[in-house]
Amino acid sequence: FKNMLERERLESKKVSKTQAVTSNLTGSLADKVYDKNVHIGPSDYVAWLDDRKWAYVRLEGRAFGDVPLNLEYKLEVWDSPNSAGIIIDAVRAAKIAKDRGLGGPILPASAYLMKSPPVQVADDLARAQLEAFIEG
Repeated sequence: FKNMLERERLESKKVSKTQAVTSNLTGSLADKVYDKNVHIGPSDYVAWLDDRKWAYVRLEGRAFGDVPLNLEYKLEVWDSPNSAGIIIDAVRAAKIAKDRGLGGPILPASAYLMKSPPVQVADDLARAQLEAFIEG
């Protein structure tokens, strides 16, 4: 995306993307933003990608018998429609909050739907909290 040409934004985008992933990890990588074993971040503007994003993911671990296990994959998405469902759910949560006379951040919705919520919660717990909020 062309906003990747704004170099001063890249560091904050790297931090927010890394936090979004590592906040759901356990063990030595939990909540790590700067660790040699975690690299998540934007790279650059690539004109021919248009509205697509590519992510290359490498996961390293250990299997039975402490045997090394590696997984690599490429994820390709069209970005604009990718967030439509999230936005719709966020608007629905805001409407529920408005109807209940609530103001400020809707923490369950933020934790489950947003990359950098005011309060970070594990995805499974955030989903349960959001469902409880919806049910009232």
